[in-house]
Amino acid sequence: MTSSTVDKGLIVSFGEMLIDFVPTESGVSLSESQGFLKAPGGAPANVAIAVSRLGGRAAFVGKLGDDEFGHMLAEILRKNGVADQGINFDKGARTALAFVTLRSDGEREFMFYRNPSADMLLRPDELNLELIRSAKVFHYGSISLITEPCRSAHMKAMEVAKEAGALLSYDPNLREPLWPSPEEARTQIMSIWDKADVIKVSDVELEFLTGNKTIDDETAMSLWHPNLKLLLVTLGEKGCRYYTKGFHGSVETFHVDAVDTTGAGDSFVGALLNQIVDDQSVFEEEERLRQVLRFANACGAITTTKKGAIPALPSDCEALSFLKGQVD
Repeated sequence: MTSSTVDKGLIVSFGEMLIDFVPTESGVSLSESQGFLKAPGGAPANVAIAVSRLGGRAAFVGKLGDDEFGHMLAEILRKNGVADQGINFDKGARTALAFVTLRSDGEREFMFYRNPSADMLLRPDELNLELIRSAKVFHYGSISLITEPCRSAHMKAMEVAKEAGALLSYDPNLREPLWPSPEEARTQIMSIWDKADVIKVSDVELEFLTGNKTIDDETAMSLWHPNLKLLLVTLGEKGCRYYTKGFHGSVETFHVDAVDTTGAGDSFVGALLNQIVDDQSVFEEEERLRQVLRFANACGAITTTKKGAIPALPSDCEALSFLKGQVD
């Protein structure tokens, strides 16, 4: 770790890490696929690696199975420069698996194997509180809210991070098949809404949470809460919209040949958090925020040009050279 990295604020990512099995060919159903490639996944883990690859300091907190896949995932985090002091292993449960269908347009459908998987069994007493207290940004999703004991561990970690002065970052990362019902998903995702300082939702999640098919400023602002510093709505190839206490607007994305959208949102979030961890002026300065979001959009776009999430996450140099090649 370089001295410049040591000086950076720590971004701690909490939640699930799993193995995605991705078909070797696009545009076929799971039953039609002739073969699968195993790819490490899980949104919070992707965000941690995205931060590290961009030169930031990241740590992951979660639970893996004490099996070959679990140890492989922990090694992938370490190889990518993510601190592993927050990882626990469960001897009784397996690492989660997800079979992912890649449609011909690069979008995905999921089938999960978690009954229960190790990530769901993280207990509050297993948390590395010292690590969590040292976070300048604490990032999480909503999959860890689905079942106990992980839900209690999530609530405890969030509380400890907040008390220690961390900025709380929330990307619900809706995976509807994992929830008992859409109503339960909505209730639980919203149950911690007003705790977060930064929230990122996709257009699909915005529609799901508000019940409104119209993706406009009014719909987005219905999700605003008084303690929020930044609300982001990602719109895929249409870029993103941003909302702060003082201003709002949109930033266009970059047009690329998308092969696989897996991890694009996580790449965007990692880039955003890495830019704001030591400089929160973006919440007050619109031009600065627009620059940060342009960079985050570039990272998201680059990620769609390769298969798999983690292999596709860009380095700082890749993102900057991609931006240099773009014409406004």
